Amino acid sequence: MKLQQLRYIWEIVQHDLNVSATADSLFTSQPGISKQVRLLEDELGVLVFSRNGKHFTEITPAGQQIVAIAGDILAKARDIKHVAQDHKNSRMGSLGIATTHTQARYALPATITEFIKAYPAIKLHIHQGTPSQIHEMALKGVVDMTIATETIQEESDTLLMLPCYRWNRCVLVPRDHPLTTVSSVTLENLADYPLITYTFGFTGRSQLDKAFEKKHIHPQIALTAVDADVIKTYVKLGLGIGIVAKMAFDPDVDTELTALDVGHLFESSITKVCLKRDMYIRGFMFDFIKLFAPHLTRSLIEQAVMLRDRKEIGSLFKQIELPEH
Repeated sequence: MKLQQLRYIWEIVQHDLNVSATADSLFTSQPGISKQVRLLEDELGVLVFSRNGKHFTEITPAGQQIVAIAGDILAKARDIKHVAQDHKNSRMGSLGIATTHTQARYALPATITEFIKAYPAIKLHIHQGTPSQIHEMALKGVVDMTIATETIQEESDTLLMLPCYRWNRCVLVPRDHPLTTVSSVTLENLADYPLITYTFGFTGRSQLDKAFEKKHIHPQIALTAVDADVIKTYVKLGLGIGIVAKMAFDPDVDTELTALDVGHLFESSITKVCLKRDMYIRGFMFDFIKLFAPHLTRSLIEQAVMLRDRKEIGSLFKQIELPEH
């Protein structure tokens, strides 16, 4: 059994059993991959994949277990490389981060700028995706960490969530909009106008929905988008009023819009860094997290990694007052 064979079966599954796409991603040949899969199956005495002619059609029950273990082995092999790299040169390597548009566009630039100054030899890879895509990347170890608000399922025992900061929303309206004269905006006020906001599952959208549901108010959702810049564009066109993260409004840039504070209407959301619990965390990864969330020191993260019970993890962070953005 070879590590390369395990990588092939793992990547075949990640590419929806498409051997051609797998070969392209690994810069190798399709026949070479098929041959190695057959050799592995012959050695194990079981099929990893069911076939229709030369095509893989599904993963066998045994194959599902084998592929899962292969993923763990590949992750550990990656950790071994990271340990070796840390001892050879702790200031070289790569850092993969999966996040949403809002985090990448508004929350991360300052951190990334400082990190690159401190670690110019580190190759930084930012992957933007939907909440479900980010969650999958975290579970599969495709990236080193994820940064998001609603992408990670709390029930996952393989992932560790580290709270970074609280944030809330603002309502964006054209400068001459009637709501600019209202001293304290209500949910009823918002329901009088078409709303333009995040697609469900993005950037704290659930807190927005909960607030309206609690008051039994049915808002007019005119348009949804995953990108705050898109939302602002359509507000400027007069298609409705926008609800976005407060950090997405820049008064120096968004001069055609007025931001109305609605923090009293919605519960704040918490952005978190997510790591695979059993991964090897390199020194520069600790430093990146601390730049992004200064209260998340190396010692605190290491304490959290050692805890398995969610209540204990919650207690560890309970006394920390998170910054608000």
